[in-house]
Amino acid sequence: MHAPHTPSSVSDTPHDHHHGGHGHDHAHHHAASRWLPLALAITLGFAAVEAFAGWWSGSLALLGDAGHMLTDALALGLATLAARFARAPASPRHSYGLHRMEALAALANGLLMLALVGTLTWQAILRLGAPREVAGEVVTAVALSGLAINLLVAWLLTRGEGDLNTRGALLHVLGDALGSVAALASGLIIQFTGWTPIDPLLTMLIGGLILASTLALLRRVFNTLLEGVPEGLSLQRVGQAMAATEGVRSVHDLHIWSLDSRHPALSAHVVIAHATEWPAVLAALRRMLHARFAIDHITLQPELPRDEPMVFAPHHSRRSEDRR
Repeated sequence: MHAPHTPSSVSDTPHDHHHGGHGHDHAHHHAASRWLPLALAITLGFAAVEAFAGWWSGSLALLGDAGHMLTDALALGLATLAARFARAPASPRHSYGLHRMEALAALANGLLMLALVGTLTWQAILRLGAPREVAGEVVTAVALSGLAINLLVAWLLTRGEGDLNTRGALLHVLGDALGSVAALASGLIIQFTGWTPIDPLLTMLIGGLILASTLALLRRVFNTLLEGVPEGLSLQRVGQAMAATEGVRSVHDLHIWSLDSRHPALSAHVVIAHATEWPAVLAALRRMLHARFAIDHITLQPELPRDEPMVFAPHHSRRSEDRR
């Protein structure tokens, strides 16, 4: 049951932006992220080379691996672009800024990749029914080069102290390396055995890798757009931690959502015993939410507990009448 609002002397704290404790991370973040543009350029460049080689050699596996590399390059590029949009200040029309551009861009990327997976799978099925000649030597050479490129990019991303974005990029690169290994296996098998069906079969395997990463991406995107609780956070745990803070009587109307993949937000009504306790309770809640859950975008509404009304039960009334 909702408690009534506090008097006007106890003010709300809309959109609190307490960001203490992050200043020392800026230098490390810049040092770790400076390799991302180079990694993106190398990945995009070789994806184009691999796509051309796959078309020229007739290898669907190379085309599939090029699509996998393109997927990860687009993901990195969209993250970089979204980060630039996210720095745009809030405006009267967009009071939250443009943080949701990341989710919209990722949605477009995910739908494009689903179309790519469908096309690769259909072409692989057609190729199984009507095999064609594949230049195994070309596939082997290009796939081996792709594996070397992925290892180079992984080495670049491990230089310096990695932040979350860099570690995420490294995972994408390792996925690319698996695709290159599959294409390499296709080229070697065709080169030494002449068994061309391995090319469309491994193309389906690469398509499965793309599909798995794409579905995971879309699940996170829809969770963000539907304002679901961000991954790694539990509404129950956060609510219990807030209710356990000294001075808090209870918490209700708790909502947790995300502006983008890096900015969770929280709003709640907090019931306290006395209005004078609110400044101390607010400071304690800020510290706890930042330290335990990395939530800094906070909106809290203080409320006073409602007095229990007098209850008149029917049997009480009858007893009173009997006494009379």
